[in-house]
Amino acid sequence: MTVAARRLPSSVWVTGLTLGAVAAVAVLAVKAERGPQPHATAAARPTASASAKPSAKPSQAVEAAVPDGSGTGRRVVYSLGQKRVWLVDASDQSRRTFAVWPGSVSPDPGTYSVSKRTDALTGSDGVQIEHVVYFAAKSGVNVAFSNALDGSSPPPVSGIQTGGIRMRVADGDAVWAFGSAGTTVSVVE
Repeated sequence: MTVAARRLPSSVWVTGLTLGAVAAVAVLAVKAERGPQPHATAAARPTASASAKPSAKPSQAVEAAVPDGSGTGRRVVYSLGQKRVWLVDASDQSRRTFAVWPGSVSPDPGTYSVSKRTDALTGSDGVQIEHVVYFAAKSGVNVAFSNALDGSSPPPVSGIQTGGIRMRVADGDAVWAFGSAGTTVSVVE
């Protein structure tokens, strides 16, 4: 402590520390309220030894490169193995990436297009969902991105085929804004 600092009354120190703590909490609260912001990813491509483990909490963002072989141009990329989605712009830059919770029916790898969008409905598991972006069908089951209104993602009910690929509310908002009818969806292993 400097000589000048030792001359200040202790109440000045406590007040200064309190103001600093309040300011830090306010900054963190604003950041938390905004949630993750879309951004370009400049990460190098993962090596063969790197792996992205699916997380029980998709909100824990992992910076991951867009998978090789996912096409070019503006598209949504869905990796079955990584349980992850990328929103890729026309210049092939990832604008957002996030983990997802897939249903019990997964689309085959390939290229699809957003065929239909529904603002809100009740999912086949009885959960209220919104921002439903359909892009494939398999075994008579529609496959679509969506988010639960309450933010939950229960595990698929045993014996029921579900094609919903669930995500957090903020990620569902981003897919809804990005995935207009006709948008390419590239599904990779």
